[in-house]
Amino acid sequence: MTPDHDRARGPDGRTGLSDLLRGHRLAVGLTQAELAGRAGVGVRTVRDLERGRAVRPQRTTVDLLADALGLSGDERREFVDTARPAASRLPGPGTDDPPVALPQPVPLLGRERDVAEVSGLLDAYPVVSLVGLAGVGKTALAVTVAHAVAARHPAGVAGVLVGEGSDSPDVLAASASMFGVNRLADLSCRIGDRRALLLVDAVDRAPDAVAEALRVLTAAVPTLRVLVTGRRPVGLPGELVRPVAPLDVPPAGAVPADRADLDRWPAAALFAARLAQVRPEPPTPVELPALAALVRRLGGLPLAIELMAARGRILDVTELLDRYGDRVLDLSGGRPGWEPAGPSAGPSAGPSAGPSAGPSAGPSAGTVTLRDAVATSYRLLAPADRAALRRLSAFRNRWSVELAEDLLADGGRRWDAAPMLDRLRELGLLSVRGSGPFRFRLLDAVRDFAAEQADADGETARIRMRHAVVVAGLVHRTAPGLVGAQMSGAVRLLDEATSDITAALAYSAEHAPETALLLAASLPRWWRLRGRDVSGRHRLRELLADPRTAGARPTLRAWAMLGAARLAAEHGAGAEELPGVRAALVIFTEAGDVTGELSARSVLCALLPGLGAHDEAREQAEAALAAATRHHRVREMAVAQAHLTWHDVREARLAGARRRLATVDRLAAQCGDQRLRVLARADQAELTRLEGRYAEAAEQGRRVAAALAELGDPGRRRRTIGAVGLALAHAGRTDEALATVAELWPSGAVPGRRRPPAVEMLDLPGSGGDVRTEDALRGLIEGHVALHRGDREVAAEWFAAAADAAEGVAGRRDLVEALVGLAVSTADPAVLDRLDAARQVTGVSLLPQEEELLFSLSARRRR
Repeated sequence: MTPDHDRARGPDGRTGLSDLLRGHRLAVGLTQAELAGRAGVGVRTVRDLERGRAVRPQRTTVDLLADALGLSGDERREFVDTARPAASRLPGPGTDDPPVALPQPVPLLGRERDVAEVSGLLDAYPVVSLVGLAGVGKTALAVTVAHAVAARHPAGVAGVLVGEGSDSPDVLAASASMFGVNRLADLSCRIGDRRALLLVDAVDRAPDAVAEALRVLTAAVPTLRVLVTGRRPVGLPGELVRPVAPLDVPPAGAVPADRADLDRWPAAALFAARLAQVRPEPPTPVELPALAALVRRLGGLPLAIELMAARGRILDVTELLDRYGDRVLDLSGGRPGWEPAGPSAGPSAGPSAGPSAGPSAGPSAGTVTLRDAVATSYRLLAPADRAALRRLSAFRNRWSVELAEDLLADGGRRWDAAPMLDRLRELGLLSVRGSGPFRFRLLDAVRDFAAEQADADGETARIRMRHAVVVAGLVHRTAPGLVGAQMSGAVRLLDEATSDITAALAYSAEHAPETALLLAASLPRWWRLRGRDVSGRHRLRELLADPRTAGARPTLRAWAMLGAARLAAEHGAGAEELPGVRAALVIFTEAGDVTGELSARSVLCALLPGLGAHDEAREQAEAALAAATRHHRVREMAVAQAHLTWHDVREARLAGARRRLATVDRLAAQCGDQRLRVLARADQAELTRLEGRYAEAAEQGRRVAAALAELGDPGRRRRTIGAVGLALAHAGRTDEALATVAELWPSGAVPGRRRPPAVEMLDLPGSGGDVRTEDALRGLIEGHVALHRGDREVAAEWFAAAADAAEGVAGRRDLVEALVGLAVSTADPAVLDRLDAARQVTGVSLLPQEEELLFSLSARRRR
């Protein structure tokens, strides 16, 4: 006998099984091996019981051990009750609380919806299988669900862990014993017509044995519900397969603002929680961007997060990203988990009935790598599905079923990819998030592993080339939608495919430049909307100069030249691309390509005024209007009318310009081009300002700026807000005008401080639009504010800076407006001479209010 004070006691005051068994064994002077031999059980069984790994052994094992120890009376009853506490609490008639032979659930992050959904599924299906990669959190979810639904299962809730080499009788015996009986027939009697729940964990260790055992169990006990965890489904009739997805990660570009903000993304919150276990300091603000990038790279997989966070003992988060961000598959480490007893030499052979020791239960405890976890699921695939997965690894982000089928097409033959994608989803290799077509994505670790396999099989070059062709086709089909009613949808689609576009363009530029040219020639409108005009133009010029594209279709090269010119105009370099636009117009005209011809004429309309070729610009606009009308191209008619509007403005025919803008708005509405309507309204706001109705112009401009923000046109929005500020400055609302300056140019002048404007201009950031136009607008706003406040010296400095910025700006009136302001501020005759010269070059006529100002200046000089 072992004295009571030598025995560890549990929270209920009773001695724990491990200490109780060890105490009785030592009291009779037996080693573990001798006790095992005397009882007829495996020595591993004794060892695991004394270590607390097998928490609830089978009743047969308990009786054999009690006999071998010579226990009787109160000692035997204590030993049996301690070894099998659930059996003593199995419900009989009148029992209210169902027994739960499982560990307490650990707190889960971001799994509330999963818990609710799986809990509901158990009401509708006899078998629910939670499947996914090792370490995704299947067992932790299952244990939480089991506790959540315990009240709905009055006959009890129990769990069984499958051991390697288990057979069907093992699983059946362990399942029955967990409910306090030794035979399947007794289990049916014990449960009766009440509901019970059995959690079967790690079924992939003996899938055939588990499948057969569960067929027998569910047939013998119809009220039994089974919750299964594994890397693949069991394959039973009536089974509901519920994949367990990784935790949500911060989207690309999102950075937590502070430690509390991490909770918005469960993967980031889990990483921070695990990091707190190995170092006392929370992530610093400097580390937060790296933390967001790191958990994105880990794909939200709890196993990978825990393995990575463990390295935080010696490395900060930024160092973790730099060191391991590109080799997450190599992450390895020990992790807690159930360890089955496995087959032994005695009659207690079978799967362990013990619960998990930790929240990430799954594979056996010990060293595990993320590569091993993915490889196990990969090997469950049929050869054809493995080949498909290797090809799909070329996608860098989310994709659609149709895009996958394009990539997988073999020899031009398309096939239905949906069944294969469903199999990948069932194994947890494929993530399906959202409701749009681009909702499929491989986990980063899965993609990296599949790419390794493709490289080992010598498939990488062929797969990447096919990927480039598919992405080029997607962009080419989508590009026409970047104008007109489909614009917002087309922009969203290309935004979704950004990383794939980048990868395809980089690879094809090196290995298939004609494919790269097709891809790049379709992107200028999108590049412009996303502020990538400089890099996009550089890529187009490189491809056009590549001798390997010299034999490309002439119209393809023409589209590339037009694209380079469109992008160049955004940063004030349009004149450099003018020869290419002229050449493109000739190519399109000779080829009878009406769309290309109209596009080339439209680009010329935008570029020529900057060179002083106003008459030719008007001729191109009139030719474009005639061609568009002849071919019934409504949108192109509206664009041509918009170009002609500003020739009317240049010549001070404001009434005619307003009529044209009304026509533009009507035609844009007719063809459903919302962006064109918004741009027309921006022009209407500017026209209202030129007419001298400043308060109305400011209100119109604010509405248009909000609409441009929704459309995603940052350059035009900035210019519109600048025009609002100019209208406010004209109206004498100086504080509001300066507020627009502070919004658009936060590094600019502090109101009231007389710092040379020319110096400040050097600090202005580019915006993806015409920076000179924005600089001119800022100078005009600051000049009119200073003039309104009576500070003519500061006003003159700002108007001079605005005039310098506006030199050569295509067709706008900014230069004339700036010189009028400079003349009024300084009364310098040389400024009037410069104004006359500018009017001759630009062809801009003075507005009535400008003529009045200059007349007042002349009268003042005469006095």
